[in-house]
Amino acid sequence: MAALERLLVHAWETSRAQWPTVALPAEPFVKHLAERLPEASPDSPLEPLLEQLSLAELYLACACVRGIPSAIELLERNYLAKLPGLLKGPKQSEAMLDDVCQLARVKLLVSTPEGGPKIAEYTGRGALLSWVRVTAVRIAIKLQAVEKPAPDQDADTIIEALPAPGVDAELDLIKRRYHADFRHAVREAFSALSADERHLFRLYFVDRLSMYDLAALFRVNQSTVSRWLKSARQTVYEETQRRLRARLGLSSRDFKSFLAVLDSQLELGISQLLKQEES
Repeated sequence: MAALERLLVHAWETSRAQWPTVALPAEPFVKHLAERLPEASPDSPLEPLLEQLSLAELYLACACVRGIPSAIELLERNYLAKLPGLLKGPKQSEAMLDDVCQLARVKLLVSTPEGGPKIAEYTGRGALLSWVRVTAVRIAIKLQAVEKPAPDQDADTIIEALPAPGVDAELDLIKRRYHADFRHAVREAFSALSADERHLFRLYFVDRLSMYDLAALFRVNQSTVSRWLKSARQTVYEETQRRLRARLGLSSRDFKSFLAVLDSQLELGISQLLKQEES
């Protein structure tokens, strides 16, 4: 028991050292920490469990839950102040961004009749900044739910992100010749995706969520998110090929050349956009 107590006190001292201006007593921090330890058998050693947690950030979150002004100031300066840069997207208005950031601050730090501030839900598993960002993204999704862009706008986002034609003169010529058909086929292929797949694309392309953020958002692991994205990408690719083959009526030679362009432009472009990010 004495060894356990020393370990918990050491965790408190180490965490407190990261935030010297935040005076949080050991007892409430240790209780807060104990309630958020990963599940384990009663006889499991404590030290490996503590190593899984971001103890210093859990200490700061605990201090914010208790309303310590210096902790709230540090959260605002080191985390909330970074939200505009993390959330800003090409189709995100400044007014919407301001609303999201303000609502995130209120939700994280202010108690409601239904319960305490949401910062109390931070478990220390993962970086606090990523967790705060996911919270803000969920708020943004709710605000944007009634004004989602039309499917063709989403398709334009993907098409515009495709790389420019390469330096091969013959392929460039074919690409320019069938440019309108190419764009139209991609748009139709994108429209063939399910609503959930289009929503996933929008979060990844427009809102720029990482694999880590998407996994946290949908409460699945990152490999599942990767599989969803790859499946949706494959659907767009195969549908684009099918629609182009039916529409253009090219000779075998011309169509083979066109597919070389399609491979280099569509597959490369979407693969770059959908490549798995490091968490």
